[in-house]
Amino acid sequence: MAQVRKKEAEASEPCPSRAAAAESPGGRELAGSPRLGRAVKFLLPHTTIEAPPPQEEERQFYRRLEQVLGPTQGRFEELFRAQGWADVTEDKSLRKWLVREGHGEASRPQAGQEVTLKLLGVLEDGTLVEKDPKLTFILEQGDVIQALELGVQSMQLGEVSFLLTSFLYAYGHLGRDPDIPSDASLLYEVTLLQIRDSPDLGLLPPSGRISLSKQKRERGNFHFQREEYQQAMHAYQLALRILDSPGAAPPDPEEEEELQEHQVKCLNNCAAAQLKLQRFAEVLASCNAVLHIDPHNVKALYRKGKLLAEWGEDQEAMNVLKRALQLEPSTKAIHAELSKLARRQRGQPERPAPTAMDQPRLQDEPVQPAVGHSAWTDPGGP
Repeated sequence: MAQVRKKEAEASEPCPSRAAAAESPGGRELAGSPRLGRAVKFLLPHTTIEAPPPQEEERQFYRRLEQVLGPTQGRFEELFRAQGWADVTEDKSLRKWLVREGHGEASRPQAGQEVTLKLLGVLEDGTLVEKDPKLTFILEQGDVIQALELGVQSMQLGEVSFLLTSFLYAYGHLGRDPDIPSDASLLYEVTLLQIRDSPDLGLLPPSGRISLSKQKRERGNFHFQREEYQQAMHAYQLALRILDSPGAAPPDPEEEEELQEHQVKCLNNCAAAQLKLQRFAEVLASCNAVLHIDPHNVKALYRKGKLLAEWGEDQEAMNVLKRALQLEPSTKAIHAELSKLARRQRGQPERPAPTAMDQPRLQDEPVQPAVGHSAWTDPGGP
């Protein structure tokens, strides 16, 4: 097929994922779904590019989905009141439709066990937004949305069920950019493939602990960016426990250096979440833990110095901030804090604080929107 220059295309090209997800086998479509295929209009000449057909697995999924939806024609509001669904939660915001029974009551997973799922999930208009043939996580560690945490604990090994969840147990008021809008209900088909005891961290090599810890830290960053600071702190603390698990084989010098690098990232991120929660004593403990590993960490020095200044420990705060300034002499935020301390000691009024753009930021830290939760200004995300 001839290539057409992008600049000739109109900007209103439909999303291919919505188009591919819309077909409903059996000759009719889910209510509100776009038609299969996408037409892209050009100025000259007029050209139509057909989207590839959905994979057979998705075709079968949409057949089963159509059977479950029945006469509601895809309206989730009716499914939340429909007969035949079991309520997983008392508020009826998470419901389950059994497709295939599992291996019996004794095969239900328990908190702390590791499970593997096959997962497909759609929005009300039929758009496929979740697909994972082997989603693996440990129950009750906050690695996935609550709908999956709670729904899976109601299932048996080998069971196949549809889980219908409101936004309360999914992605909340914020949604998930770019594919899940705010306040969106979701309908999942879940197959519980495997249940295992969680891995013994003491038996994991350093590379395995680093990989597992990184997953937890990234989950924490996801929560931090959504301003879910309690969940973020919990994820960072889990990441730290994985890195520092007792009984693990001692690492070689190179592995030890990598472990410490990840510990510093987790501790700094934890301090940022603790600041948002106004848990200032814990912030100081996190900063001290960072400085025990890396005495030249500017982020920890800045936070510690600023916190000490807020507590009136002016001389100690001055010493800490001067150490930070020696390491990063061009950072305006450190200059501003030192100037504020000096003016306070002379009895002069304070000047306005520097903007967030002037604040030191640790590399690899997630950017988060500036939202003030206390008088103590966070120097810029975890």
